This record gives sequence, structure tokens and C-alpha cells, in this order.
Amino acid sequence: MRVGSAETRLVVLRGNSASGKSTVAVGVRERFGRGLALVGQDNLRRVVLRERDRPDGVNIGLIDTVARYALDSGYHVVLEGILYVAHYGRMLQRLADDHRGHTHHYYLDVPFDETLRRHATKPQAAEYGEAELREWYRPRDLLPGGVETVVGAGSALADTVERIMRETGLAGLPAHAD
Repeated sequence: MRVGSAETRLVVLRGNSASGKSTVAVGVRERFGRGLALVGQDNLRRVVLRERDRPDGVNIGLIDTVARYALDSGYHVVLEGILYVAHYGRMLQRLADDHRGHTHHYYLDVPFDETLRRHATKPQAAEYGEAELREWYRPRDLLPGGVETVVGAGSALADTVERIMRETGLAGLPAHAD
């Protein structure tokens, strides 16, 4: 089933925990303005469903449904999360195949040591630590077919946001007026 329009943008931001996905997504949204939906894996999986990340989890369908609904409603979508290829790869591929507009994939590639450093600065740092981060960490868990642009840990937040805005064409599009 086709989704969105020729004008909508779908931006998928993936990477390990504490790689900066949520921060970049918020930066893109702030830069763009109204008319861009943030679809966060953590929010839908952990907050809405309180579900563990597992193959065939209910959250996979919910993420897909929310992204499709927003695209069909004329919103651009930034979909962000760890989104392991083994669990989410098929859904991401179908979503990209079905999207009528432009789809862009980015993978934030941060080494494990940097992940630990960044995690220590997060509000939920006391909720889980190095053992969990090590268990969750997947080096370069890239989608097949070379569809992702890999962004290294050395890319500053402002530079990453600017790059995504420019490469996706969001920089030249008007925000919703409402």
C-alpha cells in the first residue's frame, strides 16, 4: 500500500544507544518547524507499550502505523531508534518501498567507549549501565543494500542536523503555518 505523497520526506535515524539519534531528531524538528512528526522507537516501545525489544514485537507494527499515518496526513517524518536490522529491517524496507516521497536513511556510528561517555550524561544514566549497553551494542548494524549514510562520532550536532536538512531537501521546504 502506497503511503505519503511525492512531497513528503521520510528520514530514518538509526544507531546504538547514546549515539545521538533523539538529539539529532529534535534538532531537525526545531530547525524545520511544524509539519514534521517525530516517531521515536523508545517512546512507542518503552513508554506507550512498555514492551521489551524482541523480534516480532508489537511495537514494530505500531511504529510502522504511526509513521504511515503521519506521512498520509501530509507530515514529513523523522523515525528514530536503535531499530536493530534483525528486528526492524523488514518493516523499514517495506515502509521505504511504499513511501511515494523521498526516503533518507542515516546511521549514527559511535564507538562503544563514546557510547559509555555519552550515556553518563543522559537523565536515565542511573536506570541502566555498561552491562546493558554492552549487551545492546551492535557495531555497524547497517541495513542491506548500502542505503544508509553513515555519520561518524566526530560530526558535531549542528553539522549533522544541517547535513540532514540539506540532503533530504527539508531545508528548502516550508513548515506548516498552523
